[in-house]
Amino acid sequence: MLIQLSQIQCRVIGVLLEKEKTTPDQYPLTINALTLGCNQKSNREPVMQLSESDVQNTLDELRDKNLTFEVSGSGSRVVKYKHRFCNTEFNSLKFTEQQVAVLCVMLLRGPQSPGELRTRTNRLAEFDNVEQVEAALLSLSEHDGEKIVVKLARDPGKRDSRYAHLFSGAPSSALANEASMSREYNADSVAQKANDLASSTADKTRIENLEAQVTALTQEVKAIKEALAL
Repeated sequence: MLIQLSQIQCRVIGVLLEKEKTTPDQYPLTINALTLGCNQKSNREPVMQLSESDVQNTLDELRDKNLTFEVSGSGSRVVKYKHRFCNTEFNSLKFTEQQVAVLCVMLLRGPQSPGELRTRTNRLAEFDNVEQVEAALLSLSEHDGEKIVVKLARDPGKRDSRYAHLFSGAPSSALANEASMSREYNADSVAQKANDLASSTADKTRIENLEAQVTALTQEVKAIKEALAL
């Protein structure tokens, strides 16, 4: 079953994934660095104002889920933190570099379109084109038997649909998209049944007309035979 995370837990994991890749010399992170990363005004949606206490409580929750752990630097008493979210011996989630980049941005910024993901993952992984992003999203939509991302209904006035991770459950827009698809399917099914019924009725009428014509011709032939016999 897929790990379920709160919004703050997503933010903490996202920051750890991001800093591990973009600032490896500063990773693992101190509680202060992690809090600053969570509260960044750039590359974060929504912007948060978490205290170190909030982040520490979240780290404790994630530790209980076996998703983070404490480390101590050589000769340092400062406690630092690393993730066990994916690609470790402590977790079954295994992702490619591109998949991690896509998930990291979603954890930090919420639902994203493929174009947004290509732009916003430039420090995390290399994508030559949007098609490669879409391929990564497709692979995450069915990953080792788990659905990890979902395509949302396209917003009015928007050209592209967005995708969301499912570590916090299905977004309401995803449920609405599924409901819309279900309604479309049902409408198509009803229309097909109506067409089938109409076709069946037309076939029945045509057969009845042919039977009437055959009966009339039979009667005419019979009448002709009787006349010739005279």
